[in-house]
Amino acid sequence: MNVAAFKESITAKQPPGQVSVYLQALWYDAKGNWEKAHELIQDLADKNAAWIHAYLHRKEGDLWNADYWYRNAGKQRPAASLQEEWEQLTAAFL
Repeated sequence: MNVAAFKESITAKQPPGQVSVYLQALWYDAKGNWEKAHELIQDLADKNAAWIHAYLHRKEGDLWNADYWYRNAGKQRPAASLQEEWEQLTAAFL
């Protein structure tokens, strides 16, 4: 699956089968369900989850919290748009 195919899957009722929890979180976020995306990712203790967690808090507008999670992910808050970051995250986890 590539980013374009993953984007197309957003019109479905459920995320594509056999995708990681990281992609599930990004899928729910793209569907407008920030809460479900956050629920899936918030208790995972790895750098990948921290990166998505950071993006979600950046999207929420909570930059202090986002920066905390970017640090945990070993990253800096990007200057890219939220859509660009979503695509970077999706590409990274596909």
